[in-house]
Amino acid sequence: MGCQAFALQRLHRPWHCKRSRSARCLLSAPRRRRADISLRRLRLVHLFYCRGNEEKNGHLKKLENAGERLHLFKADLFDYEGLCAAFAGCTGVLHIASPVPGTLKFDDPQTEILDPAIKGTRNVLNACLEVKVKKVVVVSSMVSAMLNPEWPQGLEMDESCWADVEYCKTNERWYALSKTLAEREALEYAKKVGLNVVTICPSGTIGPMLQSTVNANLDGRSDGTKKTDDAERAVVDVRDLANAIVLLYEKQESEGRYICSSYSLMTREFVAKVQNIFPDYDYPKNFTEPNNAERAIFNTKKLLNLGWNYRPLEETIVDSIKNYEEADFF
Repeated sequence: MGCQAFALQRLHRPWHCKRSRSARCLLSAPRRRRADISLRRLRLVHLFYCRGNEEKNGHLKKLENAGERLHLFKADLFDYEGLCAAFAGCTGVLHIASPVPGTLKFDDPQTEILDPAIKGTRNVLNACLEVKVKKVVVVSSMVSAMLNPEWPQGLEMDESCWADVEYCKTNERWYALSKTLAEREALEYAKKVGLNVVTICPSGTIGPMLQSTVNANLDGRSDGTKKTDDAERAVVDVRDLANAIVLLYEKQESEGRYICSSYSLMTREFVAKVQNIFPDYDYPKNFTEPNNAERAIFNTKKLLNLGWNYRPLEETIVDSIKNYEEADFF
């Protein structure tokens, strides 16, 4: 599994008012700016990764302050004892690691995607309880909220909306099923044992990347000739998402579930915005008819009321394209 983790230590006094010698641990696949923000705001970061991922993590060593603040370790979400050892002495865990499929088809969805997400989260929470972690933030996904055919058409989806498990199974939406079941179990487990767990459901993340290889969000690049789905897409800048995750950890009053999304717009509209700023690239010209069955309209009022904010979409577009140009992704 491509799971990774950070042990974090605050620069200032942490949320529970102990001195800053206490540590945190963040489990993540840091494809973009989350690690960068952690290093800017935290004194010590421990990155845990699975065997075979050393080259993928090379960009993290180049981050500002990485030499003195970043330490790399190997771990596995299925290794309960290893997680306990990693979390020992930590006051908080940010759990972001989950397999993100490059395909919708699986030979064995239970083994390939369901078990890593569900059992991995279960191991993390059990380890947190074992070593007396004070607070856990679990990053879920918008798909754990949006795939619900019973939700009234046109009504914004908030924290009360959950993906329909049977719908996901019937339509083989295995990633959505994995995130939904893992998030539900995390919240139910928290109530059962008294562990302070908060979950966040981000929409599609966009923005500048840290690594030098293309990830799933860029694999769908178009040469302008293929037909493109004109779907409604909810997006959030990965830097704003990283800030939201830290905010949920820091705020003592954060509780339950949070939707995290900045904008919802049709594919055709998004393409037009990018093309208006960067007209010299090839863009999709042929679009399918919109499918209103799976809308992506989210209500983020709960997170905004906690103090979160997000940047203009145009800023994200400019920063992203310039970043991709510098990395020679096009």
